[in-house]
Amino acid sequence: MRAAIAYPPIKSRKGVPLLSQNRQFQWFHRPTYIYPVVPALAATMADRAGHEVIWLDGIAEQWSEEEFLSRLCNFKPDVVLLETKTPVVKAAWQWADRIKKESGAKVALAGDHVTALPDESLEKSTADFVLTGGDYDFLFVNLLDHLAGRASLERGIRIRDGTSIRSTGSFACDRELSSLPWIDRDLTKWRLYSVHNGNYRRVPGTYTMAGRDCWHGRCTFCSWTTLYPRFRARPPEDLLDEIGCLIEKYGVREVMDDTGTFPVGEWLRSFCAGMIKRGYNDKIYMDCNMRFGVLKRDDYLLMKEAGFRFVLFGLESANQRTLDRLNKNLKVEDILSGARDAARAGLDVHVTVMFGYPWETAEDVARTVELARRLLIEGLAYTLQVTLVIPYPGTPLFREAREQGWLVTEDWDDFDMRMAVMKTPIAEDEIKSAIRTVYRAFLHPRALWNRALSTKHPIEDLHFYWRGIRSLFGHLRDFGRARQG
Repeated sequence: MRAAIAYPPIKSRKGVPLLSQNRQFQWFHRPTYIYPVVPALAATMADRAGHEVIWLDGIAEQWSEEEFLSRLCNFKPDVVLLETKTPVVKAAWQWADRIKKESGAKVALAGDHVTALPDESLEKSTADFVLTGGDYDFLFVNLLDHLAGRASLERGIRIRDGTSIRSTGSFACDRELSSLPWIDRDLTKWRLYSVHNGNYRRVPGTYTMAGRDCWHGRCTFCSWTTLYPRFRARPPEDLLDEIGCLIEKYGVREVMDDTGTFPVGEWLRSFCAGMIKRGYNDKIYMDCNMRFGVLKRDDYLLMKEAGFRFVLFGLESANQRTLDRLNKNLKVEDILSGARDAARAGLDVHVTVMFGYPWETAEDVARTVELARRLLIEGLAYTLQVTLVIPYPGTPLFREAREQGWLVTEDWDDFDMRMAVMKTPIAEDEIKSAIRTVYRAFLHPRALWNRALSTKHPIEDLHFYWRGIRSLFGHLRDFGRARQG
């Protein structure tokens, strides 16, 4: 079978879509590209299974619609896989129709939105298949093998069957990740994603995934808990071997592991020991997602010694009531102490913050603004990202929003963090003003001074700071007063 893993270009005055393997979709004025690990594994596994595979990312390549279609049609695919998310699912439906008309290929859709509402996409478009759950790399290869006449379909696939929809059953995340190959970085054009990413201090950088997806896995707003209800991790030695390959074969200088929360405990200690023993800690920076309230100062010190530079935490809110409602299993006091322990160990702390909860008052928002700004100004957070909270379909938060009558729209185009889609006690302009106030803390004299003190590699760091400044002003535009259609 001839298979295309594709991201069609999506043109909008809102900016460039951050779509590929992104948990919370946004449009950005300044392009940012995340290396899509799961689709890249789908391409690699399909290629190894004997199928002919092409990688077509029209967004990262900055192709016109015509150029994308020309390249796709010239390949003459039998099947095209499209990853999609809620704010661009309507665009995916249009592209599915267009791809089928222009190329004659069958189209399969994957991602968290179609996992939550699989029948919707088959009703709203001419797409042929929906691959549900997060292991759609395995399912895609199974689909290709089935169409080639050498396998039965596995659980988790919705199929257009004439005028009806047929299901092979509920998806199961039961694959052992030790069976995964290393990604074919050349096939999947990894360099497209190696520079334009605000996480990287050193370039070229790339992504790995130690596990799927978060061992906590209960936050009510997270759409990826719907994809991966069961946490699994690769053996630490396997990830270490892959990192060695990235260093030696590709010259990678920084790795962001995109596991929802990086494995902890003995797994983390074994991985760190391996990084030190192999000398990778002197050759590469490691970045990862983590949770407050789990690791101690000694853990952060070990991570620093092992080559970790950047650790991302979900702060979300400075209000205990909100953390409890989100099922974060986190105490507010753990945020400050955890950020302090990680920062004092020499790690660059990144925090994510959300505003626009239907139950939060102006006073609640002010507390979160104060804490976020304090972390930046005191040098306890190196960077942060602030967004509007979006209740994605399939999540407990979405179900609650529907039940409580909080939703002001169910037009999926509006679920892009450009507007509040839930009713809130305070006006949307006040929420966006709070976001801008947090971002302006980057320019506070103490924050700038702390950043200057942390500079160890002037040329390298100045390039990183310049990219950060450009991103900062991009974010201020992203959350300006005027809504952009």
